[in-house]
Amino acid sequence: MRVSVIGGSSIDERAESTAEAVGREIADRGHTVVCGGLGGTMEAVCRGARTADDPGETIGILPGDRRDAANPFVTTPIATGIGHARNALVAMNGDAIVALDGGPGTLSEIGMGAVYDRPIAGIGTHEVAWVEAVETPVAAVDLLEKAVGNSRKA
Repeated sequence: MRVSVIGGSSIDERAESTAEAVGREIADRGHTVVCGGLGGTMEAVCRGARTADDPGETIGILPGDRRDAANPFVTTPIATGIGHARNALVAMNGDAIVALDGGPGTLSEIGMGAVYDRPIAGIGTHEVAWVEAVETPVAAVDLLEKAVGNSRKA
């Protein structure tokens, strides 16, 4: 399963720790992380996935036209050159979404996730109808595996 992880580009230590734990949980279960490929939540979730007991794959869908702009933990950088419009691609390319913290960019990705009918688990993020709030990374991945109906790598 591909799990898009969305959240702020400027985060505090608590949010960074949560994002790393989400990345580790996704990788430890054999899934792939999809994100925006830059810093903040995106870098922390990729770092978590890459430093897991069984390092996972990380796909970074970048707003600019340079693959080398990706954070160092992205294994597959995808340059788009479309700026914030890439948020739709981040949402679309996951089978499910974990939303963490975040501002208007995260909210736009939540909206696109709803458009693409993706299940969305949220930890400390926007309280909107499409997001099911959970407390932990384990609970988030449990919810998404159940919703997608596939606990194995796709």
